[in-house]
Amino acid sequence: MKTGEGAVLDASALLAVLLGEPGAAHVERYLPDAVISAVNLSEVAGKLMEKDAPAEAVRQAIAAVGLEVIAFDEAQAMVAADLRVRSRALGLSLGDRACIALGETRGASVVTCDRVWSELDSPAEIVVARPD
Repeated sequence: MKTGEGAVLDASALLAVLLGEPGAAHVERYLPDAVISAVNLSEVAGKLMEKDAPAEAVRQAIAAVGLEVIAFDEAQAMVAADLRVRSRALGLSLGDRACIALGETRGASVVTCDRVWSELDSPAEIVVARPD
């Protein structure tokens, strides 16, 4: 999938953009047509709130990026369950698997800053945005 055609962002990718971390410029190439799972949005909001960001400021910062938030549905839940088996050796979290499941069910690229994802055998293209 080419950049800007509805890629799925992982929490780490959105956090890179919001916090100006390494990989942010690479992730930004996928905006504004990217989407994010509601599960990963919760991860992002939680991480920002842990850094003492007020809830309203978090909502505004996320809204400014312009991502469409996709609900975690039954189809994604079943793919994420299968990913639990396929990715056991990689130690992927539920949030990781929810993101990849969204990419797999949509036939979309998945953008992350987590290098271990590149070791996963997935029908979704895994794009690692953070440089080595």
